[in-house]
Amino acid sequence: MQRTSRLKRELSLLAAEPPPGITCWQDGDRMEDLRAQILGGANTPYEKGVFKLEVHIPERYPFEPPQIRFLTPIYHPNIDAAGRICLDVLKLPPKGAWRPSLNIATLLTSVQQLMAEPNPDDPLMADISSEFKYNKPVFLKNARQWTEQHARQKAGEEGPPGSLPEVGGSEGPSTTQKRKAGQLSGGGKRLCPDV
Repeated sequence: MQRTSRLKRELSLLAAEPPPGITCWQDGDRMEDLRAQILGGANTPYEKGVFKLEVHIPERYPFEPPQIRFLTPIYHPNIDAAGRICLDVLKLPPKGAWRPSLNIATLLTSVQQLMAEPNPDDPLMADISSEFKYNKPVFLKNARQWTEQHARQKAGEEGPPGSLPEVGGSEGPSTTQKRKAGQLSGGGKRLCPDV
C-alpha cells in the first residue's frame, strides 16, 4: 500500500513539474511499469537525442531502488549493450547509495547527469571507458554517431502526448532485438559490480 500511494504522488509530481528534459509516465495498467524519456543535454554528444528508458518499481519500493535501463542504444562507458546502468544511486548499500528518501525524479535526473558527465573510473564498458579517457575525440565522434543513428525520434513515436520535441530518427524493432541479444558493438569487458 505504501508503494502505491507513494507512486501516485510521485507520478502526479512528475506530470505537474517534470525535471527539465525528462518525462516519465505509466506504461499501461500496471503502476509499477513506467517509461521515461531523457533529452540529450546541450554540448554533449547526446544533444538532440531522445533516449527511452524502462523503469520497473519493485514490490519493496521505496526500501529497494527502481530498476532502470535504457531501451535506446547509447554509446557510454557506464551503460552496457543491454541498457543496464552503472550508477551508485541505483544500488542498495553497502555498495550503492540508494536511500528511501530518494525518488524517481531524482534517479532520472542522476541518469541525465551521468549522460552529461560519464564516470570512466567506474565503467560498465571498459573499452568505451578507455576511449573516453585516452582518445576523447574518437569517443565523442562514436557517441554522436550512435545518437544520430538510434536516438533521433520520428513523428508519431511512443511517448506521452506533447512530452518532448520531435527531433527525427530512432531505434526500430531490429535494434531492440539486437540489444536483447547483445549484438550491438561498443561492447567490452564489464567492470561495474552488481549491475
